[in-house]
Amino acid sequence: MRRLAGLLVIPLLLLSAVACGSDDKDSDSTSSGGLPAITAGAKFGEKPTLAKGEGDPPKDLKVVVISEGKGAKLKKGDSAQVNYLGQMWDSDKPFDNSFDRGQPFDVTIGGGGVIEGWQKALDGQKVGSRLEVSIPPALGYGKQGQGDIKPNATLVFVMDIVKATVIPVSAKGTEVAQDNIDLPKVGTNTDGKAPSVTFPKKADPPKKLVSNYVIEGTGPVLTAKDTIVVKYEAYLWAGGKKFDSTYAAGKTQTFPLAQVTLKGLKDGIIGKKVGSRVLLVIPPDQAFGAKEQQGIPKNSTLVFAMDLLTKP
Repeated sequence: MRRLAGLLVIPLLLLSAVACGSDDKDSDSTSSGGLPAITAGAKFGEKPTLAKGEGDPPKDLKVVVISEGKGAKLKKGDSAQVNYLGQMWDSDKPFDNSFDRGQPFDVTIGGGGVIEGWQKALDGQKVGSRLEVSIPPALGYGKQGQGDIKPNATLVFVMDIVKATVIPVSAKGTEVAQDNIDLPKVGTNTDGKAPSVTFPKKADPPKKLVSNYVIEGTGPVLTAKDTIVVKYEAYLWAGGKKFDSTYAAGKTQTFPLAQVTLKGLKDGIIGKKVGSRVLLVIPPDQAFGAKEQQGIPKNSTLVFAMDLLTKP
């Protein structure tokens, strides 16, 4: 089974990850701990500038707490908003920062969507903290690099943990009747386990987008500017074959709706209430069309059972 998040949203700089490495968390609230000096914008909330790293970079993950916040500690399953600036160890030029965009980056602790070094660095840190972090290649982009980031680069980030939100385990609300016998029927369990999806035996896929409540939540209505944390089961209509599942991976997925590339997915989520479970049936012209994508045949109708858990 393939994780297709990279096909559903525009890949951001921090999306995609290489695998594992060692984890050595240091904490130092008074100095840079051997990491590049912050030469301007030293306070939480200010856009920093970083000096070039001196000497050989740390071989393991290094986390220095520049200033510790007073908020709750981040734990697995929390959604955090983080402002950041990042550059390579041997450079004094940032390759990206969120301060200029005026929009923190949304990350789920223990979830997907960011490099491994970010996940390890943020876990257990307090909201309101500023961190400086050195990430070795094995916990960053490894041998392949990414965009302007060269292969085998050690990365340095300054991170401000702006906010954290506890993610519910499941949609909750009012069950909505599923009366159309020509559509898949989605389970209504709220225990955090994957809902069942039962396909009609003899029915052609709909030619128009279907976006129906299975469980109607009580949260705010989503707009195109929102970000939503979701869980989902994803199937091909043909044969009812499952092709993706956040439940199988044990992770949530965060969708900035402005960056969702799958038209039917975006249109099906916008206008729905946070906290809901929805059935989405996406015809080929609003999915991947006449192109095969990572094992999804061309002209496929896609089916999602999706929990819209929370806005970060």
